[in-house]
This record gives sequence, C-alpha cells and structure tokens, in this order.
Amino acid sequence: MTVQFGVFTIGDVTTDPTTGRAPSEHERIKSMVAIALKAEEVGLDVFATGEHHNPPFVPSSPTTMLGYIAAQTKKLLLSTSTTLITTNDPVKISEDFAMLQHLADGRVDIMLGRGNTGPVYPWFGQDIRQGIPLAVENYALLHKLWHEDVVDWSGQFRTPLQGFTSTPRPLDGVAPFVWHGSIRSPEIAEQAAFYGDGFFANNIFWPKEHYMRLIGLYRQRFEHYGHGSADQAIVGLGGQVFMRPKSQDAVDEFRPYFDNAPVYGHGPSLEEFTAQTPLTVGSPQEIIDRYASMRDSFGNYQRQLFLMDHAGLPLKVVLEQLDILGSEVVPALRREFATDRPAQVPDGPTHAARVAARDAALSSDAANPVVQDNPAETALDGAK
Repeated sequence: MTVQFGVFTIGDVTTDPTTGRAPSEHERIKSMVAIALKAEEVGLDVFATGEHHNPPFVPSSPTTMLGYIAAQTKKLLLSTSTTLITTNDPVKISEDFAMLQHLADGRVDIMLGRGNTGPVYPWFGQDIRQGIPLAVENYALLHKLWHEDVVDWSGQFRTPLQGFTSTPRPLDGVAPFVWHGSIRSPEIAEQAAFYGDGFFANNIFWPKEHYMRLIGLYRQRFEHYGHGSADQAIVGLGGQVFMRPKSQDAVDEFRPYFDNAPVYGHGPSLEEFTAQTPLTVGSPQEIIDRYASMRDSFGNYQRQLFLMDHAGLPLKVVLEQLDILGSEVVPALRREFATDRPAQVPDGPTHAARVAARDAALSSDAANPVVQDNPAETALDGAK
C-alpha cells in the first residue's frame, strides 16, 4: 500500500437537521461498527475511531470497539484518532494496545493526541495547563514500556515504576506504529520527529499553509534526528468529502448538515469553508482532483483518512458515500499517488513490513559486526 486510505470517526450523536431525529447511543455505536465493516468491504485500508468522554460523543473505549471490529474483519488496519496521551495512564495504553495487536494479528496502530475537550483533564485528575509536558512525559514512558522488557522509571506525573514489565509484550517484538496527531502544536511535530514516528496533521479546520508549516517542521526535524531524509518522514492527513454524481446535488444535500454541524455550523458558509479547508462537496471527479493535489502542498505522504459520518448524516447515506469512495475515488487516487513517487519514499506502515525491516536490520548487524571500543581504554586515551 503506497498510500493507505481510510475513514476516521469522532462518534458524535447529532440530530439529523432534515428529520429532527437523533440516533440513540446504541444506534450510533452500532453504526460505527457498520462503517468499519463497510470500509473493508469497499477496499479501504484503515478505520480509526476517536476517544471522547463526554456527550454528545460515544467512543469512550476505543480498544473495546476495535477489538470487536478486529474479530469481524480480515485486512482492515485499526487505529485511533486519537488516543488521549495526556489523560490515559501510559501503562494501561501499553497493555491495551499490545493486547489488541495480538487479537488483530498485527492490524493495529495508534494515534496519540491531547484531544480538544478541556474538561477531560480534571475528569482524569490532570491539569490542562500541563498538556504539552504530559504528552511528552507520558509518551516517553509508553515508548519505554513497549521497547524495554523491564522498566525502571520515575517522572513528574505518575508514581515511579521499579522492575515493571508491561504484558503482553508487543506482537513479534515490534510495537504498534505510533502517529502523533496535532492540529496546532509544533512541540508535537518535534516529538514525532525525535522518535522517528509518524505525524498526522488533521487538517480539516484551518488553511493548508498552517499545516504546511507543521509538516515542514516535522520533516526537517525527522532528518535532523537521523531517521532518514525529509521526504522519508511518515505523514498522514485528514480530509472531509461528500459526493453525488452531480455536483449541485451533493451541495444541496449536504448544506443543511454543514449549516447545523456542532463544530462548524452557524459559522462560515459552506463555500467559504470548502475554499479554506480540504472539505470538498461535489462529484467524485472533483474529489479526485482536489485530493490528488494534496501532495503538491504536503509532499508524498503515507495515509489519507476521511471523516464521513459526522453532523447527523444518517447511516444509509454514509454507507452510500463509502461505496463511492471505494469504487471511484480511492482507486483513482491510488493510481495518481503511485505516479512519479520517488523510490525512497516509504509506503504506509504495516506490522508485517516493520517486522521485516527489523529482521533485515538484525541480519545486517550480524553480518557486519561493529567493533566496540573498550570503555576503560577510551577513558585512558582521553586522559592522556
């Protein structure tokens, strides 16, 4: 998979403005599962769920949902969008996602973020003013838990660990791939670059120039830290689309949903918002043209996720949208993104590819052992 295409959901329970009806929490949860299964059916690569702990959202337990979906799918990559690294215990994240990784035979990665709901911090005993330090420290611990079998650790925000082993260990000794998600924070782009992880810019709200700066910083620092050239950094993008065979039909049908959406309704017009963000409402060809141009702004990238099920859109309509996405839009985009893609640019990350890369590196190291300096001799040489 040169570029991985998929959908992400925020799991909002929103009244349909055209009927005045809102689904129950039960209906919404079941609809998210139906969307994931449909994503695999139509040939998409990824399904990702958000994490929220307040109405009107329902996905408070992403690993529960993803485990249930894993049992009903065979190829679909399962991820989050996002997991709250600031208010979840890193120990529990390490355990939950390693368990999910085993259950899904490696079809799992994780996107970490701080979320966009301020009150969640005190609900989980944290201070929002420490958002960035929490993200930095908690991920440092999570990374250590996944990459070291026995961990001794102390920090500012949780009790120390002594001789602790997180179980189960990551599948095949390779941790889930980590995306650091951000819409505004250069510190998070820096963190992703430092570890050589992926950076996901959920560029659905602001003009592209803002995200070009964030992604440019991440690429530059990825190279600085020695993980590869800037164009080998692992980038993901968000997106939003609504499609019908005729462009005006798409605009007419989607407008009431846009105008009343909890996030951006009653603000900019649909036309203003589509001009400033990746939201594209029109024919399949208009979607293809718009998203084929993304790499002109952001470079070659590895993952494209679309938000399809928000703002009160009924499940029937969302499933119709996924049919169009899978049959017309994504095949065309796959061809487009494969054209003139430099050989050194990585494909989207998968567990199998990462295990193979690890094994190849170990074989290379065994075939070309590095002679280590004797520390005592080095110290003596330095003293001369």
